[in-house]
Amino acid sequence: MRYELIIYWSKDDNSFVVEVPELAGCMADGQTYAEAVKNAEEIIDEWIETARKLGRPIPEPRGKLAYA
Repeated sequence: MRYELIIYWSKDDNSFVVEVPELAGCMADGQTYAEAVKNAEEIIDEWIETARKLGRPIPEPRGKLAYA
């Protein structure tokens, strides 16, 4: 996977949360950092598979994103 992952601890959820900003709505979580990343990798695969089935475009990974 070459999509950028944003990983942070959520006190409210008591877990690590992973956002994939290049794939709209693509998020995962886990009790450990490693589990959250593993879950994100699985959800990215599912996101891409669903987009293909629906005939929707799949963004190319852009690498490091710049935030204002």
